[in-house]
Amino acid sequence: AAVNVFIGTGGDGHTFPGATRPFGMVQLSPDTQVRHFKQSYPWAAGYRYEDNSILGFSHTHFSGSGHSDLGDILLMPYSGDTKLEPGYPERPFSGYRSRFRHEDEHAEPGYYAVRLQDNDVSVELTASERVGLHRYHYDKGADAKVILDLRQSIYDYNGKNLWSSMRVRDNSTITGMRVTRGWAPGRQLYFAMKFSRPIAGRALYNREEGVEYKGFAAPGKTPSEKIYVEGKALVGALDFGVPADGTLMVKVALSAVSEDGALANLEEMPGWDFDAERNRASKAWNDALSAVAVEAQEPMRTMVYTSLYHAMLAPSLFMDRDGQYRGPDNQVHKAKGFSFHSTFSLWDTYRALHPLLTLIQPEQQNVDFVRSLIVSQQESPYGILPVWQFNGLETWCMIGYHAVPVIADAYMKGLKGFSADEALAAMTASAEYGPYGGLEHYMKLGYVPIDLEPEAASKTVEYAFDDWTIARMAEKMGKKDIAARYYKRAQNYRNVFDTKTGFIRARKSTGEFREPFNPVLSNFGSDYTEGSAWQYSWYMPHDNAGLISMLGGDAAMAAKIDQVFDAKVDANVYAHMEDISGLIGHYAHGNEPSHHVAYLYNYAGAPWKTQARLGQIVASQYSAKPDGLAGNDDLGQMSAWFTFTALGFYPVAPGSNEYVIGRPFVDKAVLNLPNGKHFTIRAEQLSATNVYVGSVTLNGKPLQRSFLRHEDITAGGELVFRMQATPNTDWGRDHKARPYTQTAYQ
Repeated sequence: AAVNVFIGTGGDGHTFPGATRPFGMVQLSPDTQVRHFKQSYPWAAGYRYEDNSILGFSHTHFSGSGHSDLGDILLMPYSGDTKLEPGYPERPFSGYRSRFRHEDEHAEPGYYAVRLQDNDVSVELTASERVGLHRYHYDKGADAKVILDLRQSIYDYNGKNLWSSMRVRDNSTITGMRVTRGWAPGRQLYFAMKFSRPIAGRALYNREEGVEYKGFAAPGKTPSEKIYVEGKALVGALDFGVPADGTLMVKVALSAVSEDGALANLEEMPGWDFDAERNRASKAWNDALSAVAVEAQEPMRTMVYTSLYHAMLAPSLFMDRDGQYRGPDNQVHKAKGFSFHSTFSLWDTYRALHPLLTLIQPEQQNVDFVRSLIVSQQESPYGILPVWQFNGLETWCMIGYHAVPVIADAYMKGLKGFSADEALAAMTASAEYGPYGGLEHYMKLGYVPIDLEPEAASKTVEYAFDDWTIARMAEKMGKKDIAARYYKRAQNYRNVFDTKTGFIRARKSTGEFREPFNPVLSNFGSDYTEGSAWQYSWYMPHDNAGLISMLGGDAAMAAKIDQVFDAKVDANVYAHMEDISGLIGHYAHGNEPSHHVAYLYNYAGAPWKTQARLGQIVASQYSAKPDGLAGNDDLGQMSAWFTFTALGFYPVAPGSNEYVIGRPFVDKAVLNLPNGKHFTIRAEQLSATNVYVGSVTLNGKPLQRSFLRHEDITAGGELVFRMQATPNTDWGRDHKARPYTQTAYQ
């Protein structure tokens, strides 16, 4: 498949180019960042395409996150003099860091290679699910040396490393661990690494200021005699002599449970056949990407397949081979009948990523995600579902209880393999946990009051949508009392909609809207979460008919969306908010609250306007270049938006089992569905000028409605768009042709 893993590694895409498997536990990738806390945001994935030097190769990374962390267990091969500090990018040879050139760099799904100019080493990386495999090629006659640095963290500040250890098990095996206090507190990670050659010389150091060594070996031992070292700033210098063929390999297994668990995980990759492992990784990706067969002109084909690739990096496996994992209570548990996954960026990914995965991943994979969420709630010290979880631990980042729509969407689509009763109990427990995010006030007042809780307007509308998905699932389960209660809560968005101004606004606990009001104001802790009233006033995806009514009708709705896109906005208005990016007027494609807005024209009977806006967004926000993403990929959400949009439809309201039709950007795509059936999308007469939908047929019959039902897709069949150069202002206009809304159905 045509994947360019460097898309998103430049600008603020925050993706990484290294080797991993679909949803794998190991993400083995180069790090280029400077170790400095103030620079953690631009280097959230460890690597920026703009850089010209590499710090080393670490084994854990986020893809496209808006927050940094990980970068665990860094290795750097070199020859010549040993330098224990990484040095500075602007000063070559000041440390073990090395310059590189993009001409000497190659990457594809499951494989990465680069030549380190200063260190005189060529590096190749591949990975299985739990093991990263390195192959180093040294110049002829050169000593093969490696730095092992446990200090390195992508999110770095004083006190980040709470504790760490290294243990030499034998002349080719080292194990260890570290406990970090980064984004998630008390995160434990263990490792086991094995080298293809015996260690000829070693030196283990604790580089804490004023501390030479802390450990269990005799204090008088020199660094080269130690077999164990512990502390907060550990680094090891390893020498393997001169390999006859110039090659050294190392495999590194991870575990959240123990060093013994990491050693057992090493058995996932027996032997030292690098090329065979690379081929297995390539096959895993080809199998995963073959869920969609795309025919399109370049660069569109590459952009779609790269988006599919980025959509299958998380949630990531976080479980040993024996089923043990570390949960949100920081205790060890054992998964039975499923694989525990973590890295849930739920404020982002419930919108399109998880709905996409229900179409392109086997059912068991989606069940693994749902069961991981449910057991996380059961093991949580707070008894609620994950908010933003990684490595099993909660970060409390962003707002809402958006694991709820992920579970509800899966259930509504008929996924089996998890207990609906347990799921619903976890969902309502989260929705009724008063101490979280002003929920106690929301349940009492019908909105979150701004004088008692920050970002109150955003929280109110996001809670209301989550509540609607609970109602949907409860109704399907026959739990009429729960459904009625949550359908009522789902209307709470109305309590913060100001019909006089036409905007969502924050209310005080006394009932009045907060004054003064500025619809372009956005600050951390203000009325809105990473957004302004212009971006958040569209967030009632479950009840767009209600929004249309409050705005004054179809024409008023369409006109106000036009205002969002057509506004002349001074770039300085949002410059202080790093996450508000990809601006078209007030529309901010680089941040998730805007992602569904272009599709809302369909609800007002003007789908041709959706088609025009989608062309505008795709052309300005995506490209097949390193800086080809307008904002953070956010663990695949930006990519999932693009994938759906390129196919021609989008899940505006997860849990509705409906996809709003936009327009296709590919000539043909075949969804090879988990149930074994195939759904084909064809775009006839698609061209640079034919960008509007003239007509649509589903299985040969005219389709007048501007949405698809989930069962239309899963039944298999063919969707054909006939494209033209001018808008068809009649198609999709009739009220019966419009997508689902709560008001229309209640």
